[in-house]
Amino acid sequence: METMLNTTKWDIQEELKTREDVLYYLEAALEEDDAEFFLKALGDAARSEGMAQIARETGVTREGLYTSLSAGGNPSLVTIMKVLQVLGFRLRVEQRATA
Repeated sequence: METMLNTTKWDIQEELKTREDVLYYLEAALEEDDAEFFLKALGDAARSEGMAQIARETGVTREGLYTSLSAGGNPSLVTIMKVLQVLGFRLRVEQRATA
């Protein structure tokens, strides 16, 4: 006889409560070196702040942000930088450690 597995729905929005939480989340996403993964994380961060507010402050429509920051989205670098700015962050480049 199969045993039923009880699960609960997990939502990242419940974990992104402070700027520090969002910062660590975005940094961890960047460490994956996967642009689509980072865009998904940036979308999560924007939703935790409130997508309508992010849209107003960036000048991008709410629907446009949802589309751009979802799997398969392809936002411009300008949009990414605007969203990060509204969230209180900036994009930074650093040299990789050599092997």
